[in-house]
Amino acid sequence: MAEKSVLEANIVMALRQVYDPEIPVNVYDLGLIYEIKVDEDHNVAIKMTLTAPNCPIADIVVDSVHEAVSDVPGVVDVSIELVFEPVWSQEMMSEEARLELGLM
Repeated sequence: MAEKSVLEANIVMALRQVYDPEIPVNVYDLGLIYEIKVDEDHNVAIKMTLTAPNCPIADIVVDSVHEAVSDVPGVVDVSIELVFEPVWSQEMMSEEARLELGLM
């Protein structure tokens, strides 16, 4: 159990290194990551969204998330499901992200 929680923490750390090229905040604190599931075999399933469904850099962001999580030691496989429900809003951002963007 502890090993899985360490892996999950390392995944979050990796996600905090991935930035939306249009916004100077990482995808995790931006609130784009809705769910992270790690199974017993260390396969990772991520549900994420984008700030807008017609985001012109969607592929870049999703590929960057996939690459960052795949590079975490111990991760066997990564699957990403892009979802748009619930719709992303600024309220999903962390306090730090809102401060960074001057929204507080």
